[in-house]
Amino acid sequence: MSSSRSKSSILDKPLSKGKGEVSLAIYALLFSEIVQYSQNRSHSIQELQNKLSEMGQDVGSRLLDLYFVRERNSKREIKLLNMLLFVKSTLWKVLFGKEADKLEHANDDERTYYIIEKDALVNKFISVPKDKGSLNCASFNAGIIEAVLTRSGFAAKVTAHWHKGTTYMVKFDDAVILRDKSLDDR
Repeated sequence: MSSSRSKSSILDKPLSKGKGEVSLAIYALLFSEIVQYSQNRSHSIQELQNKLSEMGQDVGSRLLDLYFVRERNSKREIKLLNMLLFVKSTLWKVLFGKEADKLEHANDDERTYYIIEKDALVNKFISVPKDKGSLNCASFNAGIIEAVLTRSGFAAKVTAHWHKGTTYMVKFDDAVILRDKSLDDR
């Protein structure tokens, strides 16, 4: 019995239309191996977090190119707030299947923003030993955010902190703030 419908191969489907989900167990295993690999090559918690951030930056730069070429026809954001909203919503949905919980602006510093995630997926399956109590594996995510922002023309330093869950502190260069203000004046 032959079917009148032709079966389409997975190779025939556009990449953006596919189901972009990865098994949570596989993700947890892979990330656990990344942490162990980095830990074996680090002598301090800060060095480990820096290595995780560097790996996240590699992921972020590739993800940025992939997203803007496939989904947005190479059109990128030029306004600071729009870019932060892109990171909080669209990028987070692509990476974790949901938006980040909050985006806040610091009251005392116009260069600082906070992206808050109550339950970061990267910290969910990691057991931190007592001697490494301040370790925050969300430094990996901070590296992704930093790469996406910096390679989009919004130079920033992003760090992960334990506050209200996990808080990513995004501190932009002065030039970014000045450029954004000049765009507002137009």
